[in-house]
Formats: sequence, structure tokens, C-alpha cells
Amino acid sequence: MFRRLLLGWFAQSQRKLPWRGATDPYHILVSEIMLQQTRVAVVQERYTKFIAQFPSAERLARAKEATVLAAWSGLGYYRRARALQGAAKEIVRRGSFPRTVPDLMELPGVGRYTASAVASIAFGEPVAVVDGNVKRVIGRLVNRKTKLAEANTEKQYWETASQLLDRQSPGDFNQAMMELGALVCLPAQPLCHACPVAALCGARGPTARAERPARRKADLHYVLARRNGSILLRQRNRQSSLMAGMWELPEIAASKERKLPLLQLRHSITTTDYTVFVHDEKKTKRQGDRWVPLRSVDRLPLTGLTRKIIRGLGNE
Repeated sequence: MFRRLLLGWFAQSQRKLPWRGATDPYHILVSEIMLQQTRVAVVQERYTKFIAQFPSAERLARAKEATVLAAWSGLGYYRRARALQGAAKEIVRRGSFPRTVPDLMELPGVGRYTASAVASIAFGEPVAVVDGNVKRVIGRLVNRKTKLAEANTEKQYWETASQLLDRQSPGDFNQAMMELGALVCLPAQPLCHACPVAALCGARGPTARAERPARRKADLHYVLARRNGSILLRQRNRQSSLMAGMWELPEIAASKERKLPLLQLRHSITTTDYTVFVHDEKKTKRQGDRWVPLRSVDRLPLTGLTRKIIRGLGNE
């Protein structure tokens, strides 16, 4: 009954997303990699453009890394873009797209969840998926007082998800489980009145929200140097652990002697909330810096913050 109720609800209530209904395993892989640690609303905006620019694994494999990073700009966690291109190169080298979870997990950047999602949605392999949304659904369904919830182990979540799986429609079932967690079985205030399987749930009603560690606060200062329709950009160290090789405005030290900033905005990266100040000043060009015409700035892999700054200045 659980499977029938869930799939019936999904058929009627699923969100219309640009990757929904896709059958090309490459397109499904792109969507799943993009959705890692990124909100659906952000991915919706970028997925269609990315697929239009790189419609196949062959096209992505042949592209320059800088072009791929530029297309990924704004999605964050740029190692995913590099891994996705590495996966495309491996697919081309093999001459065919891997169809099973073990073979998919051999691709760069593809773990058990992503491999299971692609295998079930693209190829109908009867394997379950487990992400944060699915864990929440399972935890409530079997009741938090059970051994599963107390142990909270990955192995038990995967085992339970496999037992629940509709083996005739694994792709739709997996998407339905994730959709239920995203739209109805919410973290603190689940919408039990709208849940298609509420009658089968062992833990209905509000639950305590897990406490999150306090976010850090910090300031960042950048200079916007302009010349003949171009701006000065600086490339981050290629060995940097964060946004390696990406381009940004030159960062400068804070100073009370500066005039009011040209622009002030807020930006969050991982666990830190930044207040960003952009100063309209002249800046000496260092070795490796580049004057980039504003009309072609999108061709470079910009950091998400730099793209936000340029957009805030009305230059995009």
C-alpha cells in the first residue's frame, strides 16, 4: 500500500523541473551532480543553460576547463564541475555510459547516492537512494523510537530504503521519496495533513529541529578598478582549497581612511556570513592580473561573489 499511495501522489504532485522525465543518462548525471549541496531553485536556473552549452558527454569532455567553470559559476563547490568533466572524459574513453551502480561509482565524483539515482532513473536498475530527505521520511515512517532511528546508521537507512523500494518503478519511487521529504515531510513542521502515507507513519506531527552551530561573521573588502570599459580581475591560486583557479576582484585590507564603499552586500560561503565592501579605487596591476572587458567577463570562470558584485553594479 505504501508504494501505491506514494507513487500515486508523486504522479499528481511532483514539481515540474527541467530534468524531470529525462531519459538521457548524461542529463540525469548532470542534474544529480548539480543538486549536490545546492538548492533546487538555483539548479533550475543553471541546468538548462549548461545542457544547452554541453548537450552530451562528448561535448563536455572536449571543452576547456575554464569554459566549464565559467558555465558552472554561481553553483559553488567547483570541484563538482571538474569531477563532472572528468566523468565525461571517462565515459568517452570507455565508449559507452556505465549502467550499473558499481560501474557508475568508478566515475570521478560519483558516490553511492549519485550512482544509484542515475542507475534507477536512467536504466531502471532496482536500487534505492538515500539522501537527507529520504532519511527524514524513513526516520518518521518507522518512528524515531525504533532501533533504526537510535542507531542512525547509513547501513540501516539503505537497508530500509531497499525494503520499501518499488522494484517495478525504481526511478519514480526514488524521486517520489525525495520529493516527499522536500515538499511534505519537512524537518521541524511536517505537513502531515498533505502526506499521502500519513496513515502508515509512526511519528506524525512536529519534531524538534536539530540545533545548528552558530555561523561565523566576517568582512571582505575588494577594489573595483576600471579602465576603458574593462575591470581588473585576479585569479585565485590553482592550489587553493576553495574556488581554485577562479577569477575575482582584487581583495584589499580594511582601512578607516577609505571613502564610503561603492557597493555593500552580504554573501555566504559554507559556514561564514560575509559583509562585502566594494571600493571604487585605482589598483596597480600585479603579474597575472588581467584587464577584462565587461562585455566578455562571462567567458571567465568567475567566483559566485564576483558575479554577484558585477550584477549589483548593474553591469550585467
